[in-house]
Amino acid sequence: MSAHVSTWLSRWRWILVAVGLPILVALWWAFRPEKLLINEKVSEPAPFASSTDPRPLYTGRLEGKTHQTSGRATIYTTSDGRQYLRLSDFTTSNGPDVHVLLARSDDPSLTQEIVKGQFDAAELGSLKGNQGDQNYDLVASVDLQKYNAVVIYCERFHAVFGLARLERF
Repeated sequence: MSAHVSTWLSRWRWILVAVGLPILVALWWAFRPEKLLINEKVSEPAPFASSTDPRPLYTGRLEGKTHQTSGRATIYTTSDGRQYLRLSDFTTSNGPDVHVLLARSDDPSLTQEIVKGQFDAAELGSLKGNQGDQNYDLVASVDLQKYNAVVIYCERFHAVFGLARLERF
């Protein structure tokens, strides 16, 4: 009888390993816990298209929503007409899949910490680091009259980390 129970337990152990291991791998892939632990400090210089300084157009202070976020968001234009967003003295919490967006400041979903559904925004790219000075190019088609807020947004959890309402410089 003891040999029969031992064989039965051995089979169940192998079945448990065969089923459990793929489940653990799938959970790791879905949640990517190593991405939660990344702290990256960025120190990009301001881009200069020529010897003349870029001119600031809009600026605003970043305020935290779901996470402590601070710094200044400024949109500059260069002498050749290119525009870029510069985050300076920037700091926020680390998180997975965090992006920089331009959105309408009057969008009601921005009053919430967790966004339910989609909101109207222009993507500038993935957050380069959760600390320091960084630059993001704006596409020429972005309407700064319409998109007048900078949003630090976690795609995975639909969380607004921080928000800066832009005002004319």
